[in-house]
Amino acid sequence: MKPTIRTFCKAALLAVSLGLAACSSLLFYPEPGLPFTPERAHLAYRDVTLTAADGTQLRGWWLPAKAGVPVKGTVLHLHGNGGNMAMHLGGSWWLPEQGYQVLLIDYRGYGLSQGKPSLPAIYQDIDAAFAWLQAQPEVQGKPLVLLGQSLGGAMAVHYLGEHPAQLARLKALVFDGVPASYRDIGQHTLSTSWLTWPLQVPLSWAVPDGDSAIRSVARLKGVPQLYFQSIDDEVVPLANGISLFKAAPPPRVLQLTRGGHVQTFADPTWRQVMLGFLEDPEHFNGLRRLAMVPDYP
Repeated sequence: MKPTIRTFCKAALLAVSLGLAACSSLLFYPEPGLPFTPERAHLAYRDVTLTAADGTQLRGWWLPAKAGVPVKGTVLHLHGNGGNMAMHLGGSWWLPEQGYQVLLIDYRGYGLSQGKPSLPAIYQDIDAAFAWLQAQPEVQGKPLVLLGQSLGGAMAVHYLGEHPAQLARLKALVFDGVPASYRDIGQHTLSTSWLTWPLQVPLSWAVPDGDSAIRSVARLKGVPQLYFQSIDDEVVPLANGISLFKAAPPPRVLQLTRGGHVQTFADPTWRQVMLGFLEDPEHFNGLRRLAMVPDYP
């Protein structure tokens, strides 16, 4: 099948199927197994098992702060919709060296986790991660931060909007390439091919939008937020990402970047931005004109 025809069939099937609640799992593209562990990156880690409210067993990695480095806090890393946590380790492998311990989890159906991903069941997985962190002695008394990339960030926004008690536990929120609206992203995807362009509006309206981040982000009051959005992102267009930022309550910072979708932390510049934000979330304003110049007095 030619690539254009295959793209048309996949996009059309996805958009129509997403209109059915029973097919919400088509939002997710999990890969079974784990091709490697953090050991390949010479990182200390331990495998952890979490249990969701419905009994589903989930797997995760706990990355302690590097030996000899004072612990500054804990980061809960929620990855995007494709692959598994091994393929998203690039988003957080660098944090332990900076004093941040990390919990990176695989949602149900991803990696070695049980079950099949679907909405709203997958929110139980985020809840299980918060519960696991609550039970760890080394987490207590230290700042807790959530890093949500792509779909992981969108799900986090909806989850936290529904769970204000969990939101209150967080010192800061970092979002990377997070779509404001599932429906708008569906329309954008359909508009990229001449075959699906004429159908972009009717098919995109089949995509359920009730759980989209744009509908819950206003509830994230009182917690500083940093939004990374790449100018070059072909998955989450610039306008979509900025619309989410605009709907968010202060204090919040928009950091424009360059590069592909959720490839932000491959560049040490943006790693430094996140670290600067975590040092002083209520005042750090990112980079002005992509130069290392704080934009506050």
